[in-house]
Amino acid sequence: MRIVKNWIDGFKPAVEGYGRDPSYAIENPEHSPSEKPTEMLGKEDYSNTAVAVKTEDGGVAFVPEKTALKRSLQGRHIQFIALGGSIGTGLFIGSGENLATGGPGSLMLGFIIVAVMLICIIFSLGELAAVLPVTGAFSTYATRFIDPSWGFAMGYNYWLQWFVSLPLELTAAAMIIKYWDKDQVVSPGVWIAIGFLIITAINFFGVRGYGEFEFGASFIKVIGCIGFIICAIVIDCGGSPSGYYMGARGWHSEAGAFTNGFKGFCSVFITAAFAFAGTELIGLAAAETSNPRRQLPRACKQVIFRVLIFYILSLFMITLIVAPNEPTLMSATTSDDPQASPFVIAIQMGQIKALPAIFNAVILISSLSVGNASVYGASRTLLSMAEQGLAPKFFRYIDREGRPLPAVVLSLLFGLIGFLVYADNESTIFNWLLAISGLAAIFTWGTIAVVHIRFRAAWKRQGNTLAMLPWASPLGLIGSYIGLVLNILVICASFYAYAWPVGEGEMNASDRAYNFFYGMISLPVVIVFFVVHKLWSRSRFVRLDEIDIHTGRRDPVSLEVLEQERAEDRARPIGVKILDFFI
Repeated sequence: MRIVKNWIDGFKPAVEGYGRDPSYAIENPEHSPSEKPTEMLGKEDYSNTAVAVKTEDGGVAFVPEKTALKRSLQGRHIQFIALGGSIGTGLFIGSGENLATGGPGSLMLGFIIVAVMLICIIFSLGELAAVLPVTGAFSTYATRFIDPSWGFAMGYNYWLQWFVSLPLELTAAAMIIKYWDKDQVVSPGVWIAIGFLIITAINFFGVRGYGEFEFGASFIKVIGCIGFIICAIVIDCGGSPSGYYMGARGWHSEAGAFTNGFKGFCSVFITAAFAFAGTELIGLAAAETSNPRRQLPRACKQVIFRVLIFYILSLFMITLIVAPNEPTLMSATTSDDPQASPFVIAIQMGQIKALPAIFNAVILISSLSVGNASVYGASRTLLSMAEQGLAPKFFRYIDREGRPLPAVVLSLLFGLIGFLVYADNESTIFNWLLAISGLAAIFTWGTIAVVHIRFRAAWKRQGNTLAMLPWASPLGLIGSYIGLVLNILVICASFYAYAWPVGEGEMNASDRAYNFFYGMISLPVVIVFFVVHKLWSRSRFVRLDEIDIHTGRRDPVSLEVLEQERAEDRARPIGVKILDFFI
């Protein structure tokens, strides 16, 4: 009975009147964490940390924080979320459509450009999250450093991106299972229900459940990608049961390396962005991380390893083996069709028994992993919006287990849309849901770059130096500018690809208009959110002198401590430094 009672009590409010207690304020921002009276907090406190807040006279005070979100994500969780968290159907299946449309040259070049952009953005995000590990990250940063209306638009843009993803991933999982159940002996709705129950159970274990599942799923995805690369090398060199030497057949096919020319190249970017989407979740998870100052920088550096190995190298091996005019690739009915996965096709071409089914299982786990991440991303973003007064207060509720229950439940309930697989027009519905999230990630990444540029300017304007940052992006401001420029170019290329699509000569005016609005609907959605909030709130652009760079800092460390840590890092052997950079 005690277990049942504890389980029921877990759904009660976390802490009555949780927040910051000004009676414990410390007026000197140079105090070390050990000098802050965190031990004075009561037993009900979940964080035992101090945060910086601005005082009425413009100074800074450090006060103990009582936050209901549990900081249960450890270093291993963050590192594996960074390594494999966003690897999913966008890479394993969506890349097949791009290979057929753009060819191997366009596929590689498009993914490399987006990868460079993402690395620049993630380093900028790591610097921001190490200083300000606040709930909601992106929308909160945009509100504070750019414009409250832009923060509103980005908050709902990012929320929609993840909110619509759960039913899409559940449906994709059901489609993937068709690999084993070609005759659909078991109805797709059954598999959707099973996937929905699994993700629901995981999210009711709170952030620890999310972290543990992502740790396990990311581990499987990482092993799967490494195993595929080794297998692909063997197949390409003629060491598989087929005995056929592949060489670079994919680059020398009749379709050419750049199928459909410039249009084919521009069409790659949206799928590439979709494949990389979710990498920024490490910034969102910072608020529930035990030590973001240490864990976030390492996680950001591991993104390089993931991008180079699991994306670029694996796709390069794909282009060597699978030609863009491969019949199986061309005959796939939808982008969610497991038959369209170039990874599975490559293994099948090597005639290795059982391995295609094993890798298809990896793709299935990836789909469930992204579905799980979608609930986490949507619920935490909605919680942040509610805390900023931009969503109903009801969504501020957090229970004793650190779960934002109303936000989680709403995110899960939308997953029931997946049962529309039985509707006559289900493909139209799912296509528009996918369209809503199409450019959302690109807008988020561009916002992060602008926020970092504004943060650095405000940090310098208010008398601080880079040495005072817990961690500074190795690419600095140049990285943010490069990321922003590439971001704008990707949006322009996507606009061109949807306005003048591949095969436009065979499309009538109505089909072209549909294709354009389907691809670019995210842009008017963001504009509408921004304009409506601007007219309603009359907010204005935040000036550098007004930017708050202190509120939300957790356990600020003195410059002396930071310099000591950096001196210890510099004293380490060069081999250890290189290993630490990637691991």
